[in-house]
Amino acid sequence: MTPLKWWQTAVFYQIYPRSFADGNGDGIGDFKGIIQKLDYLASLGIDALWLSPHFPSPNWDCGYDISDYCNVAPEYGTLDDFKLFLDESHKRNIRVILDLVLNHTSDEHSWFVESKSSRDNPKADWFVWRDTPPNNWQSCFDGDAWTYSPERDQYYYHYFMKQQPDLNWHNPAVKKATWNAARFWLDLGVDGFRLDAIGTIYEDPSLTPHNVPMNLAELRRFSDLAKTPKELKLKDEYWHDMFKNQWGQTGLHELMKELRAILDEYDGDRMLVGEDDNIDYMGSGRDELHLVFNFPLMKTNKLTPDHIRKNQAERLAGLNSLPAEKGWPCNTLGNHDSSRVRTRFGDKLHDAELARLHAALVLTLKGTPFLYNGEEIGMADYMLTDISQVRDTMGSWYYHAIVTDMGVHPEEAMARTAEMTRDKNRTPMQWSNNPNAGFSPAHVTTWLPVNPNYKDGMNIHDQEQNPSSLLNYYKHLLRVRKSSSALMEGDFVPLHDSAEDYFAFIRQSEKQSVLVVLNFSQSQLELDFSQEEAENIFKLKILFSSAERQGRESPPKFRVSPFEVFIAEIGSFN
Repeated sequence: MTPLKWWQTAVFYQIYPRSFADGNGDGIGDFKGIIQKLDYLASLGIDALWLSPHFPSPNWDCGYDISDYCNVAPEYGTLDDFKLFLDESHKRNIRVILDLVLNHTSDEHSWFVESKSSRDNPKADWFVWRDTPPNNWQSCFDGDAWTYSPERDQYYYHYFMKQQPDLNWHNPAVKKATWNAARFWLDLGVDGFRLDAIGTIYEDPSLTPHNVPMNLAELRRFSDLAKTPKELKLKDEYWHDMFKNQWGQTGLHELMKELRAILDEYDGDRMLVGEDDNIDYMGSGRDELHLVFNFPLMKTNKLTPDHIRKNQAERLAGLNSLPAEKGWPCNTLGNHDSSRVRTRFGDKLHDAELARLHAALVLTLKGTPFLYNGEEIGMADYMLTDISQVRDTMGSWYYHAIVTDMGVHPEEAMARTAEMTRDKNRTPMQWSNNPNAGFSPAHVTTWLPVNPNYKDGMNIHDQEQNPSSLLNYYKHLLRVRKSSSALMEGDFVPLHDSAEDYFAFIRQSEKQSVLVVLNFSQSQLELDFSQEEAENIFKLKILFSSAERQGRESPPKFRVSPFEVFIAEIGSFN
């Protein structure tokens, strides 16, 4: 078997810099803080970090509106601070990938400032300009996708908010400048990039209007109120139809091949992971992206064995069908844009048990797992109660739109805003039970409010002291994963395809076979593997269990406890 690359065996951990660790006491996370926490990440068992944008930005979209691709935002530190962070990460054998935002810049980026200054400046064609709005396209954040610029007496296009003008990727000069920015960080030694919103880079060249009978604010409101199956189906159709001409257009594969060729010039197996679930962006398996996220796994209201089973069957079949080389899976259940795992997939009765079950799911499925900072202690969504607390511009826009234009009562509008805004899952990391959860000094106002549940054991310090905590559960599970060739690189073999209460499968490498059973029910189950003769399940050596067990089991029949995670090596043992 060909040895796997580092990014195939690594456990990735997403750091949201603004909320991770405040090293200088100003209420905002920074590189000094991250550096101070690298030993924690190493002890947790993390192999690689995905760093959300750390670039200079006016922060209309929390850093995804970049005003300088080759520097560090002052609130996070300096370029030297970044270099120290990168060096210290590498000393601990932790790789680092950065967010690369290709679709747009900030409207304060020097490129756009020059482009909007006149119709005949050197960068006049670096963005998408029209004399009048050519269609009814919407920005996915804040309404109309065409914004007027008096300097040029023209309109520019933006898929995201008006402070994020879209680059014109048909212009070779744009391509060259952006590739140079990528090289800047590769030359410093970063290990790759997570590519933001790659599907938005090109638009329908015919600028075909959408046919949805409402604007963005009205569609969001319709989505809030949709209840019947017919309304829910129509909601999904409208969301698709509103943006279908602004997404996934011709030219993306050629662009990804160009970027892949640049990374392949560098040593160290630099890698690309796309913020997309389309396997086509992996090209032949060798010439485009290394990974795309398995978002369909998390696109459900409840994780059930049937959903997971179907997801794996479809996903692995697609990856195995790439023409040159099989694709490698990439699984996650959360990130900075989605509700936290504990909140999204909990049931309000067994949230603690389900958090452990879902962690095991991501860490035992075939592929590269991505975790989001705070998952390891069970951080939950925090619903803001006042519009003055909201920092996500998409949320504040929606609040004012439905209050002003639709007459929604401010109290209801705030409740809806708290649910839809991404602030709820971006609150500061909870390090201790000290004021501000140890993220910032007690007297400091943090950039977003800290979730008060840090006082109830939902913090790293308290969980480190508790052997049965979720944090120590993660550490144990990560150690088991690293010590098992089957869990790191083995094939996925599903078992008991009709089981409704549990999800069972085998991970099988050349050296080892491991049985994984995840009991999604609150009942004790007796499992029968007598029909699995081909898999030779006749004796099991327990590697991990969330229930109290001895070191051996003797199938074909054995019991699993409610919500148990059971992992055992298959074989004949003395």
